[in-house]
Amino acid sequence: MSTIVFVHAHPDDEASQSACSMARAVHEGHRVVLVIATNGDHGEAAPDLAAGETVVIRRRREAEASAAAIGTHRLVWLGYADSGMTGWAQNEHPDAFVRADVERAADRLAEVLREEAADVVVGYDWHGGYGHPDHVRSHRVTRRAAELAGTSRYLEGTMNRDAVVRNFEAARAAGLEVGDWDPTGPMDDGNPMGTPEAELHWACDLRDWVEVKRRALQAHASQTSDVGMMLAIPEEAFREQFGWEFYVEPGRPAGMVVGWFLDADRKHP
Repeated sequence: MSTIVFVHAHPDDEASQSACSMARAVHEGHRVVLVIATNGDHGEAAPDLAAGETVVIRRRREAEASAAAIGTHRLVWLGYADSGMTGWAQNEHPDAFVRADVERAADRLAEVLREEAADVVVGYDWHGGYGHPDHVRSHRVTRRAAELAGTSRYLEGTMNRDAVVRNFEAARAAGLEVGDWDPTGPMDDGNPMGTPEAELHWACDLRDWVEVKRRALQAHASQTSDVGMMLAIPEEAFREQFGWEFYVEPGRPAGMVVGWFLDADRKHP
């Protein structure tokens, strides 16, 4: 059995991006550790916040509930503030993750990897999927931490750009309301969403675990815009869209394998 550490930028990222992989790994007997870099303080403020309850407190509780739904064995907070989107004033906050020294932040994460004797660490692709500053910083920090800790396998979670376009076109053809969003258009950093299929290494069919992802998302009930939008997707469409999780594994031979990355020989086939 292996120990896998999944690193995410904000509370709720774990639910939308890698919940199925984490749940399957737990089910198979692996130890799964979730690390969240920021406190998510620029998320939505729930209308029912109690006296003295802050957005940070609520989101921490929601992340704990999400981690419990997934079955993770440990939840670690790196302690940074949410940076907000590119160009927001929050980018300049002294505790914003985007301002964190990469080497120092990587040292913090590497300490977790060493404590856990991690076999695998999973971060984000080079532009964080859609260019969010905290996601980009998370990529840099996770990659460096894997080097510092000597973790044997390093993967990058991402979205299959071609699949996103196919799903969008299928939804539009089925008459579903898709708005004026362009799935091939520039995201927060000017790059298109995700990674082209030709550059992916792992396409994990995790549709049998998609209800875990739904429960994890439901745990983040205060985030009614983004999470609410995902949960509003019709059940079958949700299963197809969110039941696949994709990874880049630097150093692995080119070509996307439809399979489960934990079945792979660490020395590569």
